Amino acid sequence: MIKFKFPLIFPIVILSFLVALECNGQSIQAKIETVTGEVSSENIGFTLVHEHIMSNFGADPSDIDSYDEDKLFKQVLPYLKNLKESGVETIVDCTTAYFGRRVDLLKTISEASGVKIITNTGFYGAAADKYVPEFARTASTSELAAVWISEFEEGISGTEIKPGFIKLAFDDGIPSELDLKLFEAGILTHLATGLTIAVHTGDNPQAVKAQIALLEKYNVNLSAWIWVHASKSSDIGYLTEIASKGAWISLDGVNKDNITSYVEMLKVFKSKKLLERVLLSHDGNGYPRGGAIRPFEAISISLIPTLIKNGFSDSEIHQLVVVNPGNAFSVRVRKN
Repeated sequence: MIKFKFPLIFPIVILSFLVALECNGQSIQAKIETVTGEVSSENIGFTLVHEHIMSNFGADPSDIDSYDEDKLFKQVLPYLKNLKESGVETIVDCTTAYFGRRVDLLKTISEASGVKIITNTGFYGAAADKYVPEFARTASTSELAAVWISEFEEGISGTEIKPGFIKLAFDDGIPSELDLKLFEAGILTHLATGLTIAVHTGDNPQAVKAQIALLEKYNVNLSAWIWVHASKSSDIGYLTEIASKGAWISLDGVNKDNITSYVEMLKVFKSKKLLERVLLSHDGNGYPRGGAIRPFEAISISLIPTLIKNGFSDSEIHQLVVVNPGNAFSVRVRKN
């Protein structure tokens, strides 16, 4: 039995689990890459799938990976230790290269806090391409994929740290040629590494359709793809339709003021027997350009207790915060 302790509320007991995958009729152990090394998916624990340990989003790209490390550690470490005490075992860090990613600092923070951290490869193509490096604008799809594959095979920035997923992003509206090129490079990277593709998409059905079309072109199963910020869409019918096809639906904007709306969304997924395709997080930030923490504890403090009051079982909550992340971020090529 795994016991999660939630601050300010009663503790709840979540069933222990083992994640097994089927490959050619045989059960195999799934692995997940963290900044401190490879772990099996059965050991991922309660996971927040979309947070930022720190980022400099909004800063000039020329100074994007610079941090006051003393201040960073003093702010982030106590916070993560408290999250660890509340039951959080793993955080998926979505700060990309050229957006503030510093895997050396993530490793130090992970070791000091005891929280496993998953970092990424890929480029952030939203924000009007502000954080896409110049070479990516002229590089071919295969050249871009080679950069990301190298990070997985050789390590990031001269370290032995490997990315645990591919992070990409689309701007609003009709997808640009650059967005589509980056996504196609992400597919090539997935096929070479088995890393899952998480794409900042939001309420953009045109981008969703374009991404699905490219996945189908390469015969890649939709379970290799996460629709990031899907909670921004008001079309719950479209969310469940895409989930029913195998995609991961990331409801990652939880905060203390929107708990009721998230419970209602999750009720719909539950009614359609699609909880196994849902991921939960806050899109919080432990150190946003050196500012105050943008919190990421509302799932523990507010959402889970409210789900229990609304008839969600321990096993269903366990599915959402433990089993689903373990399946979503396990490293394996997923073809149709």
